[in-house]
Amino acid sequence: MPLFNQRPLGAIVLDIEGTTTDIAFVKDTLFPYAEDRLEAFMAELVPTAEGQSILTQVRAEVGDADLSVDDAIAQLLAWARADQKVTPLKTVQGMIWEEGYRTQAYYSHIYDDAAAHIQEWQRRGVPLYVYSSGSIAAQKLLFAHTTVGDLTPCFSGYFDTTTGAKVEARSYQKIAEALGMPPQELLFLSDHPGELAAAQQAGWQVCGVQRPGTPNFELTLPVVRDFGELPITFEGV
Repeated sequence: MPLFNQRPLGAIVLDIEGTTTDIAFVKDTLFPYAEDRLEAFMAELVPTAEGQSILTQVRAEVGDADLSVDDAIAQLLAWARADQKVTPLKTVQGMIWEEGYRTQAYYSHIYDDAAAHIQEWQRRGVPLYVYSSGSIAAQKLLFAHTTVGDLTPCFSGYFDTTTGAKVEARSYQKIAEALGMPPQELLFLSDHPGELAAAQQAGWQVCGVQRPGTPNFELTLPVVRDFGELPITFEGV
């Protein structure tokens, strides 16, 4: 079993944006790509079961069961432009991004150190998971189409906003329960202080990841600038 700061480590859970992947890729490539295509994409999707499910979710989110299709699409666009982490929006974005990856409109960015250590941890048998506000489908797409190849074989599972908000301690309690691991043996890596505080409140080990362009962390948190600085050791090594 590996150790983090001399404490047993059963699994590592990773944030994506600003942690494994440059925020600029998400902000400047993925979000505009989805926003530009959202209206036309939803118009085609509405007659399908998937489209109807998304409409139902939008109506439930805004509390209006009679919301028209046009107004629901307008609401999705408004959420997209405000970068709201709302589950139906994340579902649609993930579907549009799949189209972009399939047509090779782009490949997802991943930091060199993140790619190297994700692969090394997996080789050493450390269970790796993702917890991101993007949908699970979008997470899988991102890691399947990186600039260094397909990294999805490195991960044992994924969590998104269907588990709960990333700034709520209960979400991390639910993940620990789902994994069947003590919270104190789980390590969460993120660039977001609020997420780290919530995980810490739930009893997790945490570490901030300070990438270029991200806000500085408070000194009360352990912080690294790349995965190579993480104080993870392996017993017997």
